[in-house]
Amino acid sequence: MKKTLLFSALASLFLAACGGSGGSGTQQAGGTPASSERQTAAEGTAKLNIYNWSDYVDPATITEFEKNNGVKVRYDYYDSNETLEAKVLTGRSGYDLVAPSISKVGRQIKAGAYQEIDKTLIPNYANLDPDLMAMMDKTDPGNKYAVPYFWGINTLAVNKAQVKKALGTDRLPANEWDLVFNPEYTAKLKTCGISFFDSPTEQIPLALNYLGKDPNSENAEDLKAAIDLMKKVRPDIKRFSSSGYIDDMAAGNLCVSVGYGGDLNIAKNRAKDAKNGVDIEVLTPKTGVGIWIDSFMIPKDAQNVANAHKYINHTLDPKVAAQNGNFVTYAPASKPARELMEKQYAEDASIFPGEEAKAKSFVILPKSPDAVKLSVRLWQGLKANK
Repeated sequence: MKKTLLFSALASLFLAACGGSGGSGTQQAGGTPASSERQTAAEGTAKLNIYNWSDYVDPATITEFEKNNGVKVRYDYYDSNETLEAKVLTGRSGYDLVAPSISKVGRQIKAGAYQEIDKTLIPNYANLDPDLMAMMDKTDPGNKYAVPYFWGINTLAVNKAQVKKALGTDRLPANEWDLVFNPEYTAKLKTCGISFFDSPTEQIPLALNYLGKDPNSENAEDLKAAIDLMKKVRPDIKRFSSSGYIDDMAAGNLCVSVGYGGDLNIAKNRAKDAKNGVDIEVLTPKTGVGIWIDSFMIPKDAQNVANAHKYINHTLDPKVAAQNGNFVTYAPASKPARELMEKQYAEDASIFPGEEAKAKSFVILPKSPDAVKLSVRLWQGLKANK
């Protein structure tokens, strides 16, 4: 199977995207549904329970939503798709909105974990980027359940001074992924610390792509090859983390980290704010990165469904989406938001990758149960250094 949904091959597909339910106008944040009758029918609670990634929203936008809608929001956090999946598949999540990544959406929908979105309650649905909707349609046919929130890349970042010291040069390898997959480099960088994702879903496709294999391969031999590659550098890996690397990079406790592009930019900004002398560069390797989409979805057991729709509509308002984008340093799903974002983010290749990087990048797609089981087993062995 060849790389699926490469950006370079998406042009024609995007033309068929089903992004939006018509209309070109937008509403103020926290706007009301399309008609007063529908609003009356949809109201009923003053609560909203959200389960989302850490550092993934500007708190000020939550306060604004609460004020405009008379709703009290409880916002809890998780740090991996696996943690979220374990919660929603029980059917008793206790939440009204969650935000899984595209790699998990298809299987969770088939398992009956979610209820359909009522697009008529989301006027700002028209602001969604058609390109994202085309990609989501592959795992959520008809875009019935998922509403994109942010998209971004799985990449790596370096502490420039520490890497220069460890390598003896400020020149990085032509393939920057060598920094974490090539023992020639990792043996030197282990002195200052390397971090991998703590998730086979995120980390294995990067290794497969580095090997020139299909990043979404479910072939057992391919998966074993990816793990074998990482076993060669396992002694040099300081930690596995899907969120903690933010503070570790910002504090100078790591010199190279694989992570989500926006999180790595958060680390970069925290170091700047702390004025601690840590200079972080977020890389966008020309050899390709992993691309993901996180979407808001309403669990089957949600108790505050109307407010869930209101909040989704709120996040798709271009001003709110831009505010959140500036705060979390990811690309909003609301397409008009980019023009409203601060220039330093709107023009940052680690947030909005350029065409060269896109051409060799891949979208992380759902895997079969058997492939997931094998990946988890192999991953556990890797972490245990066995």
